[in-house]
Amino acid sequence: MKSLIFACLICVTHLNAADIVVYGGVPCGIAASIVAAREGAKVVLIEPTKHVGGLSTSGINTAESEHMLKWTIGGFADEFYRRLGAHYQTGGPEYFFESSVAEKIYLEMLREAGVEVRFGASVDTVEKDGASITAITLTDGSKLEAKVFIDAGYEGDLMARTGVKYVVGREAKAEFGEEAAGVRFDKTARQARTVDEIGALLPGISAWAKDLHEGDAHRAPMNYNFRLTVAKDPKLQVPIPAPKHYDEKRYALLASWLRDQTQQKKPVKLADIIDLYGRRNGKFELNNKQSAIYSLGHFGGQFDWPNATYEERARFYQDHMDYTLGLLHFLATDAAVPANVQEEMKALGLHKDEFTDNGSLPYQLYVREARRMRGEYVVTQQDVQEERRKPDSIGMSSHFIDCHHVQRVALNENEFVNEGRIWRIGYAYQIPYRALTPKAAECTNLLVPGAASYTHVAFCTLRLESVWMITGHAAGIAAALAVKDGATVQNVPLTQLQDKLRAQKQVVDFIPGLPEKCEHLNGPPEF
Repeated sequence: MKSLIFACLICVTHLNAADIVVYGGVPCGIAASIVAAREGAKVVLIEPTKHVGGLSTSGINTAESEHMLKWTIGGFADEFYRRLGAHYQTGGPEYFFESSVAEKIYLEMLREAGVEVRFGASVDTVEKDGASITAITLTDGSKLEAKVFIDAGYEGDLMARTGVKYVVGREAKAEFGEEAAGVRFDKTARQARTVDEIGALLPGISAWAKDLHEGDAHRAPMNYNFRLTVAKDPKLQVPIPAPKHYDEKRYALLASWLRDQTQQKKPVKLADIIDLYGRRNGKFELNNKQSAIYSLGHFGGQFDWPNATYEERARFYQDHMDYTLGLLHFLATDAAVPANVQEEMKALGLHKDEFTDNGSLPYQLYVREARRMRGEYVVTQQDVQEERRKPDSIGMSSHFIDCHHVQRVALNENEFVNEGRIWRIGYAYQIPYRALTPKAAECTNLLVPGAASYTHVAFCTLRLESVWMITGHAAGIAAALAVKDGATVQNVPLTQLQDKLRAQKQVVDFIPGLPEKCEHLNGPPEF
């Protein structure tokens, strides 16, 4: 009998039973895990990398509140930013921070809530009984059973393996009647050589404009890039390493433009190519610059990431890193680069106090958008701008519709145009619970607060860590209620869910007297 009991214990341990398994230790998944654990659920959080926090701990050191209404940030998100404020002694929520500080606070909150975190393994396979997930197996061979699963990750990898329907890329204007959908050419053409000596398109140019049509669907999401943290003070620097694989031909378009500027005696500075945001303690954040002739965003490099295998993504990751470090190396050393720009570039170094176990390079690539679920309700441009009130609201967003470019396309041999940019003033809108739930016929115990059921245009208002913490908070409470009541995620009692969220200071409702449009915020012209 003792042997049998021992064998059963071994079996249970091997299966790793939990109430809720959350996939993705990004801010969305951290929020879901912590609030569910506070409700008494046994929670396991799976993070495929070695660090929690996603891009908040990998170079994006802002809540993006500069382009949203701060009153819409409540619940767990507000709690996190207030913990940052306590750290920095600002007397309130702090929306600008450091990656290392954000990671420290996330880890403290996870420990306080008693969440078990598993690092270094990705979801491999999913087992189902009808429309219910029974277990998942990770790439390290471990198997986890749970009553409810939450996919909080950027790519929706658990969702995809569950058999839930999803889309990648951009819908056509006609599909949902969205004014900003589909292929979108910038209004201004750029002057630069687009082909090589044999007429082939230069690296970084994806297609000829004549082969694309405004408003058509397109398979690719917006571009990705690394958000490096750099320093200007030599005392705070470590050298920016050269890429493992450097090919100056990748930057031929930029070289052509720089030579042309030099010939025309037009001044160029580093800020014309890369955005450099000042942050705390001598830190600066590098980002893709929307108006640049050639920028930190690896246009075209993101096309196949969403549906790629983990092995393919590892190669794409390295390609993005080579592209990024190669661009910085090019700007510091290439003869086509004006001397003043070379000196500006050489004066920068990686900040020695960030990502110290990774050569001072960020852990994660900025995957702005990948898969998007087709769930019980699809949030569209109309929902985020016009039809903004929803009876099943579980939180709010108000960020601008902000889509970075997708690609460069050649107009002719000497001109190109960037494609894919959207920039629309944000409105406060209610996020419907139905956008987090798959269709019941496909899965009844999975919530997807990360790769949620949005069109591409609408997703541009969701894809912020601050907003993802809001959807993660709602998913965590909904999962805990489903566990407690033995209900499907589609049948969680909505009134009870909303009341709990309100009690936890999640902003579920419009507040009379507060602005609903971000018209007080400044930004570049609308695209």
